[in-house]
Amino acid sequence: MVNAKQTGSWITLGAYYRLQVPDDPIVGFIEGDGIGPDIWAAAQPVLDAAVARAYRGKRKIHWLELPAGEKAVKMMGEPLPPGTLDGIRRCVVALKGPLTTPVGQGLRSLNVSLRQLLDLYACVRPVRYLSGLPSPVKHPERVNMVIFRENTEDVYAGIEWASGSEEARRLSEILREEFGVSLPDDPGIGIKPMSRRGTQRLVRRAIVYAMERRLPSVTLVHKGNIMKFTEGAFKKWGYELAAAEFADQTVTEDELASKYGGNVPPGRIVVKDRITDSMFQQVLLRPEEYHVLATPNLNGDYLSDALAAQVGGLGMAPGANIGDSCAMFEATHGTAPKYAGMDKVNPGSLILSGVMMLDHLGWSEAARLVEESIRKTIEDRIVTYDLARQMAGAREVKCSEFGRAIVEHME
Repeated sequence: MVNAKQTGSWITLGAYYRLQVPDDPIVGFIEGDGIGPDIWAAAQPVLDAAVARAYRGKRKIHWLELPAGEKAVKMMGEPLPPGTLDGIRRCVVALKGPLTTPVGQGLRSLNVSLRQLLDLYACVRPVRYLSGLPSPVKHPERVNMVIFRENTEDVYAGIEWASGSEEARRLSEILREEFGVSLPDDPGIGIKPMSRRGTQRLVRRAIVYAMERRLPSVTLVHKGNIMKFTEGAFKKWGYELAAAEFADQTVTEDELASKYGGNVPPGRIVVKDRITDSMFQQVLLRPEEYHVLATPNLNGDYLSDALAAQVGGLGMAPGANIGDSCAMFEATHGTAPKYAGMDKVNPGSLILSGVMMLDHLGWSEAARLVEESIRKTIEDRIVTYDLARQMAGAREVKCSEFGRAIVEHME
């Protein structure tokens, strides 16, 4: 996968999976399908310009393309070549555009497969309002939270059988004969696995994130009132992890009431939980009370998209998939094939995912430079079509022009 002409130095992992980042890191990128080439062409110059300006030429990203999706099928006959997986592991850090799963290639989802095969167990999606963005709510500026969504378990594990299949029939018989469970005739059946290990490593990462950034709370979001041994266990295991590993750094809502008179002890993070359907109301009515959300897979998928709608939509929603040995930052929207090659779609999601990547590298100066330049560009009402149609007096620009405008606002 890596040719002899590749320049730059490899990122390595130190103790406790801490990144050791050289000044010339090799970072993998997957261009993506559909609109992927358009938004990548707009995003890369923004990130490169920010690094060059922030560090005055002393640091530079050396990009390494890793084929996946339709491009990989054309080049190598398969949508997810082993060399691409090896390349992500070798790079440690990668940035990815949206991928579509080619019909008949045997994979349920390329995106899910990448997360599972690389054990990228934490889907991290920060949601924050940038001044000037259109919003359907009155006070979008109150939204500032980060979702940690478990990425490998739950219904997304893909364990299901079609109605009418032999597997579904046999499983129905086993459930009826051995467990006394009666199902409707000829059902499709799915299995929802959730484990203590999968839950606790996700909650651990969420709490550490809150500690490092001095955020006030971590909320466990679950449907444990109904699914007591999966979602309910998520809540139970999350509290157990906080008590076992972070007893001196955290406090529960019950402890606040019983021990501290409702006052948070200095330096403590409040660990609380909310039922999922209630949480959807909370993020609309009282978003300022929530800072980090730790969720099972499906809940996090729903919530992150709903929150993104409050702050400009998926076109401005960044995301990352992080494991202990590597991380992949990605646009959170789809491939939008009807817009492919039209230089039209908002590249903001990929650019802001690049901001997350820069922070992950420890290059926060470059990250803040990109954020500030995006904010200035939007405040000047220079936006792509998805935002322009919601903003009076906006100047609609192409995907590439939006990227160039961001670079110009750095100067």
